[in-house]
Amino acid sequence: MRLRHPGGGTVHLGYCTNVHPAEDFDGVLAQLDAYALPVRERLGEPVLGVGLWLARPVADALAADPALTLRLRTELAVRGLETVTLNGFPYAGFQRPVVKRAVYRPDWSSPERRRHTANLAAVLAGLLPDDVAEGSVSTLPFGWAADWGPPHTERAREQIRILGGELDVLRRRTGRTVRIAFEPEPGCLVETTTDAVRHLAGLDQRHFGLCLDVCHLAVAFEDPEDSLARLAGAGVPVVKTQVSCALHAEDPSDAATRAALAAFAEPRFLHQTRRAGLDGRAATGTDDLPEAFREPGGLDDGGPWRTHFHVPVHADPVPPLTSTRPVLRAALAALLRPGRPVTRHFETETYTWSVLPRPPRDAAELADGIAAELRWTRDEILALGPVRPEPARDPAPEPESESESESESDRSVR
Repeated sequence: MRLRHPGGGTVHLGYCTNVHPAEDFDGVLAQLDAYALPVRERLGEPVLGVGLWLARPVADALAADPALTLRLRTELAVRGLETVTLNGFPYAGFQRPVVKRAVYRPDWSSPERRRHTANLAAVLAGLLPDDVAEGSVSTLPFGWAADWGPPHTERAREQIRILGGELDVLRRRTGRTVRIAFEPEPGCLVETTTDAVRHLAGLDQRHFGLCLDVCHLAVAFEDPEDSLARLAGAGVPVVKTQVSCALHAEDPSDAATRAALAAFAEPRFLHQTRRAGLDGRAATGTDDLPEAFREPGGLDDGGPWRTHFHVPVHADPVPPLTSTRPVLRAALAALLRPGRPVTRHFETETYTWSVLPRPPRDAAELADGIAAELRWTRDEILALGPVRPEPARDPAPEPESESESESESDRSVR
């Protein structure tokens, strides 16, 4: 869906389809019919944004066949759907029975990651609506920190340099700008916005920036205002935001709290857990939730814990657990400040619906949940004040100017 910000044009809001397992073209179309179209209908929106996750096999097929990309664009349009952003973090198999650390492979030290991202950028340039000149692709923050060393950094820098050239060629050929957004995540080389400044400052802003996943920001106990000021001061643009919440356990020493938190330990995804840092120090933690409970060697329960488990943004977990929704509210307010939005691409990204302690019973119930998240996010954004629903579009709207899009990004980091 589209919202209008008086200081920065159109704000795009959708949901990320990495919650669905499809990894071929027919499967992608089937998930649009089973989920995205019903979500749009539940919201009563004429057009709904979807942040497509295209696994490597389908991305390869689309990039190799412009006619197939055009067909996907048409299939989106006839369903009242549009795409301005892709999720390029998972490479393949994201809804397999066990994912864990496999989601970080291949990392940015490998040509495979660069080729996949270049393919996604080319596909997105062909999917963008006629009146949108800039798209975004989120990606992993270089790689898993424990597997990383100086040679990896050197190779990653070279892959990013090559990709920058490919994106420049794409821009000249298509007239569309596609920007790559590195997404800080707990346990990765770039875990925090401080890490992002260290590794992303100096990259070409025309092509590269940051994807702010608010769940990840909260797990690191980072403050949204401080984090955005840090990024702006270093010239690192926020290209995209993933609207998400983490689990919060205020008193992990409490038996009822630990029992409620243990219900979220599951075998598919990695659920990094952090304890708030003391005396201004960084948060400390474990690579997965079960490790936090181990005796000995578990996580100190002397302060609040936050767990990287994307919980629905509109609903509270079972008490005494809470979510980091206050952090999300603060982040939305900071990103959509009255003067000019820091970024214009927003997507809800609760990919964990199927592994919740009480998952949706069927496709209809999952569509209900996704629609409820989008409705909450839309209403929260509208309640901030300056943002309003965008008026109905003309049949052939004027495209967003590329210069306007770039100037907004440039101004957002000054």
